[in-house]
Amino acid sequence: MKELFITEKPSVARQFAEALELKPRGSGRDGYLETENYILTWCVGHLVTMSYPEKYDEKLRQWRFDSLPFIPKEFKYEVIGSVRKQFEIVSSLLKREDVKRIYVCTDSGREGEYIYRLVEREAGVKDKERRRVWIDSQTKAEILRGIREARPESDYDCLSAAAFSRAKEDYLMGINFSRVLTLRYGKEISRRLGRKKNTVVSAGRVMSCVLGMLVRREEEIRSFQKTIFYKLLGDFGTEAEGGEILKAEFRGREDSERYRPTELYKGSGFLRKERAEEFAASFSPLPREAVLRSVEKKKETKNPPFLYNLAELQNDCARILKIDPDGTLSAVQELYEKRLTTYPRTDARVLSSAVAREIEKNLRGLLSYPPCKKYAEEILAGNQYQRIEKSRYTDDKKISDHYALIPTGQGLRELSALSPISRRIYDLIVRRFLSIFYPPAIYDRLSLRIECAGESFLANSRSLREPGYLRILGDGEEKEREGKESGEGKAFGERLRKGQKLVLRSLTLKEGETSPPKRYSSGSMILAMENAGNLIEDEELRAQIRGSGIGTSATRAAILTKLERIGYLKLQKKTQLLFPTELGELVTAALRASIRQLLNPELTASWEKGLSYVAEGKITEEEYMAKLDRFVRSKTNAVKAMRL
Repeated sequence: MKELFITEKPSVARQFAEALELKPRGSGRDGYLETENYILTWCVGHLVTMSYPEKYDEKLRQWRFDSLPFIPKEFKYEVIGSVRKQFEIVSSLLKREDVKRIYVCTDSGREGEYIYRLVEREAGVKDKERRRVWIDSQTKAEILRGIREARPESDYDCLSAAAFSRAKEDYLMGINFSRVLTLRYGKEISRRLGRKKNTVVSAGRVMSCVLGMLVRREEEIRSFQKTIFYKLLGDFGTEAEGGEILKAEFRGREDSERYRPTELYKGSGFLRKERAEEFAASFSPLPREAVLRSVEKKKETKNPPFLYNLAELQNDCARILKIDPDGTLSAVQELYEKRLTTYPRTDARVLSSAVAREIEKNLRGLLSYPPCKKYAEEILAGNQYQRIEKSRYTDDKKISDHYALIPTGQGLRELSALSPISRRIYDLIVRRFLSIFYPPAIYDRLSLRIECAGESFLANSRSLREPGYLRILGDGEEKEREGKESGEGKAFGERLRKGQKLVLRSLTLKEGETSPPKRYSSGSMILAMENAGNLIEDEELRAQIRGSGIGTSATRAAILTKLERIGYLKLQKKTQLLFPTELGELVTAALRASIRQLLNPELTASWEKGLSYVAEGKITEEEYMAKLDRFVRSKTNAVKAMRL
């Protein structure tokens, strides 16, 4: 009797064979590998898919109002034609009489579970022991651990139910809403675009929401009216002539008799140039006596950032390397398959306590990575890794399926054969990982308040005292992390004391203006999707609301790619900025007038939350599908009843 391992890709099957130290017969050209005791086979992504409506009834091939809503009682599935041969190979192996146990080794996530369950269902597998291998990397040790600790496949029935519910949801919303919106608005959209052919309107739970976010931001940018203001900058020195100068900025006071608070923009810049000039003239003649009313010195610490999850990495790669999220996902998937990094499709940004206890082996592996060898040596020599389990970077409560994306410390021989982009991404992951073992960066912040003629001027500076983890983070980090001194006259300001007499030597006006909302980039859109439509730049806050996102780490990049492919958005490759097209805006207008809920990020995220409840066993698949049935029916019928 034999044990059968089924993976998601041929390369993964070969890695399982290597981990088990097998020498299978053949080269795998027959769709599987076999030894005396084992068989290894693979899917090639999805082998089975949901059938289109015409497979239920040929009449449904035509799009008509009277055939909507389309909600089958039993869903039909079929083998994908282009991979039928591999399906038949896998199916026959699953049903072989000499196979006593099946190890499910598809990707450890909802979609990987769905890929296997579809094959098992279509093949009609019965009376076989099935065990689930759940791993976080493809190193030999992790593969062997996964096999050794494999749990009964039935333990993942709730995850499977969530996977099938997700697929049915996308199917029902996509087919019903796309058809009904096309029938109702397709001709009108074509007329506005100057097209002769009826326009097909594509709609879906996640894609419509993302499109709505993009269009809403575009409208905010178009309607933005800039505000021009005039700041007053004073050059202050000591009473001695020709000394050093400290530049300070005017700040308004509520009780001033020279201006009203409403004349200022955010308490500093004057909204009218002539008023700014009048105010500046009121200090004449110069130089004029001033006094330093307060000196505030603070030590500011900045902790190393949390580890990468996929969304955070996609955002950094778009910002730093100008790579779109799909490209980042492809590269990091390759790093995973080459055993260089852990499982990429993760939402977590922390380690599990079990991994933290054994993190020394990851660090020792990085001694063979020349760009960061010295940092790994320092960490190991100082035993900093021993404290990581009790730090904020380890938290089992913040992990659902997989811990954060980190280097395994293995597979480095493969690195030189990878593309330059993949190597850059690997370097980002390694540096982010190593940084958590270093102390915080420490800054000195100095704030001075100067009073002159009853008015206040403020000067601020910040300088790096101890770089801490900033030593490790390379050119991929913000300028703030480079440790550059900010604020003019910092050294001079350090020597000043409260109550000291100063002299205002000159005043200058500096024109400023407000900025429009930032346009989404491909990376910032991924972050906004992760955070239910909010572009939250503060990483502490992002960590708090994790799990309330639109789509999943595995699907977000594909959504942006699809929106670009169907012509609803444009991606500017050089900057990675996103722009809605005219077609995308017209489709959004149609949704606002019909199924507005699809544009609501919070509501869309609630559907994803519902799927997580199914996966956790908090609600049943039947309960979820009943809610979905009501939603699809009511919205489809409402659009049918509308009149343009």
